Amino acid sequence: MSRTPIMAGNWKMNKDHLAAVQLVQDLGSALVDKDYDPASTEAVVIPPFTDIRSVQVLVEGDKLPLVWGAQDISANEDGAYTGEVSGAMLAALGCSYVVVGHSERREYHAESDELVNAKAKKTIEHGMTPIICCGEALDVRKAGKHVEHTVGQIKADLAGIDSADVAKLVIAYEPIWAIGTGETATADDAQEVCGAIRKAVEELYDAPTAEAVRIQYGGSVKAGNVVEIMGKPDIDGALVGGASLKPGDFTEIVTFYQK
Repeated sequence: MSRTPIMAGNWKMNKDHLAAVQLVQDLGSALVDKDYDPASTEAVVIPPFTDIRSVQVLVEGDKLPLVWGAQDISANEDGAYTGEVSGAMLAALGCSYVVVGHSERREYHAESDELVNAKAKKTIEHGMTPIICCGEALDVRKAGKHVEHTVGQIKADLAGIDSADVAKLVIAYEPIWAIGTGETATADDAQEVCGAIRKAVEELYDAPTAEAVRIQYGGSVKAGNVVEIMGKPDIDGALVGGASLKPGDFTEIVTFYQK
């Protein structure tokens, strides 16, 4: 497979800047102890905004094998938008990735696909890579409309983004009913939707673009299930929640290829 797997740890609203430094130090040591090879998989940490500068200084200063990103971005460039953080600000902090359209943003902040699309474009405009999240709630899954629902999100989220940019971005499929619940879609469940997403990208653009785009699975990913999940042909990584706050567990996920 030509696509480099990407394991991104979404810390959500956890860890102040001091705790972030300790977590990244412990993670860096654990990766070194495991003989982690960055060419085999990409390790990304996604801390809260208040931690990003501390993470940047530590990773760059200690030359740790990590990259970092942000959990959200404003669709606006600058101005009177209290509480928002702009793409220029994130780029200045060396962020490589920005998560957009996470299910918690869609649910708690009523973010539409149109807004997710605008945020993805703003991320690209500032030279960063969006991780575009999509996925269905339990009622949609039970109705058997999970593929239709998720593909519909992605088609809207990618509107107006050209093929060269789509080829470089990341799509994260996260069934909402499996986030933070301990419930996990089976590897076959995840592959069904991730495969449908890749097919949709091919239909929207072309085969080379679909072959290049990386698609993650997110939803209670753990050291115990990551190998099976990563064994599926259309799954190129994981968007990890709780396990990313435990250096040992996240290291086991990042170095899944050793198993």
